[in-house]
Amino acid sequence: MLLVELDGICVEGSLLENHASMLKALSLSLIERKLVEECCDPRNLFAVTKQNTPLGKNLWYDGELFHSLTVNNDTYSLFIKESPLQLPLKRCSVVGNGGILKNSGCGKHIDQTDFIMRCNLPPLSKQYTEDVGTKAHLVTANPSIIEKRFRNLLWSRKAFVEYVKAYDSSFIYMPAFSMKPGTDPSIRVYHTLSDVSANQTVLFANPDFLRNVGKFWKSRGIHAKRLSTGMFLVSLALGLCDEVTLYGFWPFSLDLQERFISHHYYDNVMPFSGFHAMPEEFLQLWHLHQSGTLRLQVGRCDEEVG
Repeated sequence: MLLVELDGICVEGSLLENHASMLKALSLSLIERKLVEECCDPRNLFAVTKQNTPLGKNLWYDGELFHSLTVNNDTYSLFIKESPLQLPLKRCSVVGNGGILKNSGCGKHIDQTDFIMRCNLPPLSKQYTEDVGTKAHLVTANPSIIEKRFRNLLWSRKAFVEYVKAYDSSFIYMPAFSMKPGTDPSIRVYHTLSDVSANQTVLFANPDFLRNVGKFWKSRGIHAKRLSTGMFLVSLALGLCDEVTLYGFWPFSLDLQERFISHHYYDNVMPFSGFHAMPEEFLQLWHLHQSGTLRLQVGRCDEEVG
């Protein structure tokens, strides 16, 4: 056993090594969070607000080159006054939709965190409760889902209003100013929920935030046409939350026991190939897990919930 004397106190060498590795991990964690905060300013820019997007400003779309929208009175009226979140958030869960969640028993663990982010209007019906939980505080809604599943809200709005009741008083977070075809469906969602005085509040993702997040991860090796929704939410959580745990992030067709799993916990519909770079994203998430910046849950959750 190696003993080292520090200020007259004998300390076992292995303890020093453990302490040093803990400090190194903590240091890496703080650096990663600081980089996200400095590059992207999620606390102030994650959503379009009256405060950060005044009348007359040109909103440059992050998903289309050379396309912008000048904020007029009609558009400005859709924006919230300022960020509605009480920061910093403490324990956050970012819940992806991966098939790795099936039979995970993670529902209670997810629901006991302070702030829960979910991707792309996922089903939260009783058959999934044990694995994915029931609560949500922020839920993303891709305009393409509004188009395909709810016919762009042009014919009937009732099905959509009923569907989002599962998210209680969540924020519905939409990239209205990423690509031109997504603007009108996003604004229809706003009016649909506003007209019926729904519990949900629509937030429009700030294209400056999304653009900066994309550049940040591209510089770290993620080369894709666009980041996945989950990766945007992870970046947001790192800037808003003290502790971040990820569930349902697993881009592979086999689990840790080499058993086949479906692409989503609710279906096996595959995404368009070549649009996202999911293995590259997962590698970055694994690095963040190893550095202690976040926790990546990829197996069954413990039976007991403290």
